[in-house]
Order: sequence, then structure tokens, then C-alpha cells
Amino acid sequence: MADDLLLVGTVARAHGNRGQVIVNLQTDFPDERFVFGQALQVEKAGETVVRRIMSVRFHQGRPIVGLEGIETMDDAEALAGAELKIGSSDVAPLMPGTFYHHDLMGCDVTDTSGRRIGTVVRVDGPLDRSILAVDGGRGEVLIPLVADICVTVDPAAKTIVVNPPDGLIELNEQTRERRRRTSER
Repeated sequence: MADDLLLVGTVARAHGNRGQVIVNLQTDFPDERFVFGQALQVEKAGETVVRRIMSVRFHQGRPIVGLEGIETMDDAEALAGAELKIGSSDVAPLMPGTFYHHDLMGCDVTDTSGRRIGTVVRVDGPLDRSILAVDGGRGEVLIPLVADICVTVDPAAKTIVVNPPDGLIELNEQTRERRRRTSER
């Protein structure tokens, strides 16, 4: 079975004239994902090429990366928009109580009474301030991923049990209604 691929960044644009690219991060662990020698799957327009990182430095929180086989500005410009991925087997286990975003995708979310809220479709924010975007029956519900609210998180079983504070679900519904009314104007 092929290794599942995890998105760690996207190429923003070329940098300089030596084939380097600036990467928009899609990982909470840039120092671990963007290191010399790391193999990345570079995907663009349905084509995938494995390229090793030949140089890396960080500027304003983003990596500037030199990739194997990319040596000119034209080569680098052609990579704009490319997705950079690694195999899921290349990621280390996390400390207990922390989760990779990809492990939470597709989890079924219920409250402590068993009422179904929806399915996790996205996880926003960094590791220490993550918010679950849950596709509920009446639209998206945003739930902070904190221990006091997400009382049981079991990615293996694809389930999350939440104990939302009073009004959290209703606040999401009111916000959606305000956005809908505003867009109709």
C-alpha cells in the first residue's frame, strides 16, 4: 500500500536567481519538515517529482528552499503553486494530547449527550491554537481544540466528543446567518 502523503507547504514564488523558492507553510513543524536532505514530493498540474532539499533557510517565518534539480530562476518560477508533500510514515509521533491535523480530518463530532454535531472538514490555526471546522447539518461549526471542550479525541476511531460551553453552537449559527444576510445585500 502506498504511503499517505501529507501537505507540508506550497511554493509561493521564486526567490533570487539560483533556483530557490519561498514556501508557504502547511505544517506546525517547519524546522523538522524543511531540513537539508529531506525528500519532498513536488506536485504540480498532476505531475509528481521527488526532490531533495539542497539548501534551506528561514526568512520572516517562511523557508527559502533550494531543491535538487531546480537551478535557475525560470525553473523556480515554474514551481509556483506546487504542493510539497511528505509520506505520513516520515512524521514522528506526537506527545499525548496533541494531534496532527490530518489525523483529525473526517472525525465524527458529537456532544457529551450523544447529539451529532458533524464531521471535521478542516483544522485551522497552529498546534497550540487549533480550531476544528465541523460540517454540521446547518453549516460550519467552529470548535476550539482545547481539553476543556474536546473531552475525548480518538483519531484511530475517527471520533471526537465535545462539551461545548453554553451558546457555542448557537453562536456559530448566528454568525452564519449574519454572513448570509450581509452577502444578500
